[in-house]
Amino acid sequence: MLQPIEPVMDPALPPGHPRDLGGPWHSEAACRSDEAGLFFAPSKEPTAARLSREEAAKRVCGRCPVMLECREHALLQPEPYGVWGGMTAAERRVVLARRRRREVELQRPAAQIAAAG
Repeated sequence: MLQPIEPVMDPALPPGHPRDLGGPWHSEAACRSDEAGLFFAPSKEPTAARLSREEAAKRVCGRCPVMLECREHALLQPEPYGVWGGMTAAERRVVLARRRRREVELQRPAAQIAAAG
């Protein structure tokens, strides 16, 4: 059974610090001043327009002080739509699949040792 992905917390950070995932990181997000439409696709958006919009959203994410917190939030939820933390929904699905495979691989040796013992 897969374990839930836990956010990496830095015990040296005070609660509420933008880099503390337990705090209000989103209040520091660069996208708060941008149009939400930049980060979420309108219905029936043509591919070229979607790719252009996603690149523009990623540029905003690239200058964001809490990009990693946003990305981890989107991976933990998981957010099925939009650009979060500089990643599209498809890119996040790839990351989640890799994490699941890694988790299975890490559990496999432990199960083999238990079976041998």
